[in-house]
Amino acid sequence: MRQLSVLGRIKRDRVYLLLLLPAIIYYIMFRYAPMFGVVLSFMDYNLFKGVWGSEWVGFKHFEAFFSNPNALTVVRNNLILGLYKLIFTFPAPIILAILFHEMRWKKYKRFVQTVSYMPYFMSTVVVSSTLIMLLSPSTGWINNAITSFGYEPVLFLQKADWFRTIFIASDIWVGAGFGTIIYLAALAAIDPQLYEAAKMDGAGRWKQTLHITIPGIVPAIVIMFILAIGSVLEVGFDKAFLLGNAANQDTSDIVSTYVYRIGILSGSYSYAVAVDVSMAVFSLLLILITNRISRKVGETSLW
Repeated sequence: MRQLSVLGRIKRDRVYLLLLLPAIIYYIMFRYAPMFGVVLSFMDYNLFKGVWGSEWVGFKHFEAFFSNPNALTVVRNNLILGLYKLIFTFPAPIILAILFHEMRWKKYKRFVQTVSYMPYFMSTVVVSSTLIMLLSPSTGWINNAITSFGYEPVLFLQKADWFRTIFIASDIWVGAGFGTIIYLAALAAIDPQLYEAAKMDGAGRWKQTLHITIPGIVPAIVIMFILAIGSVLEVGFDKAFLLGNAANQDTSDIVSTYVYRIGILSGSYSYAVAVDVSMAVFSLLLILITNRISRKVGETSLW
């Protein structure tokens, strides 16, 4: 069979390429083109002189970042939140997908799945506003329930100790349902005959889950885990900014809010870019290390 040329393949797959075009444009405009801004981290950028007129200073801003105790504090907060997300948020969609898979009442299953997907499509502003209203010490439903039992209302958003719990719990609520999609697709690929054979051997639902369901989705879990490791340092700005305040700043102040204050409010653009570049390099190293370990230990990896 004669192999098609590049133009021939483009002509053959033109419909699929057109469908892919918006995503390509998005990534070029908002992911790759802004990478030019990395050069600002190596110069004392002056807004009026522009990129080419500003003075090059090498690693000055990186050195300032690593020697700044306040910066190291926000990195620690960022890392703790990222690890909490990995420990608590990552397993949630897996557990939920297995529970969906085990449901036998199809109408109820579809209803619960739909309800679990809904929070994902809510904006972060709506989610944060809902949390603020629910946790309000005077009008919040949760504090009303607490006071109805004779206890004093809890100032959830005014206490630094509560911030991480609220942040992670809301992440699980928002993302767990939508995150099940990948694992449900992996579960659908498991051969049903394996379950039939397990039943004939006397295996109950728990043993089927343990020896067929979970091993069947291990490759998907490993891939998603590697990607999750890479985003340990990438904690969303929106919710941290909206839920954070002066009272809980000891735990709510993370890298993205720090960059916002330094870069946007203070105008230290070069220093802010240096902070972001440093975090991106650390994230890349985490992905490379995790992928290498996964490839050596098992057969599943990103490349």
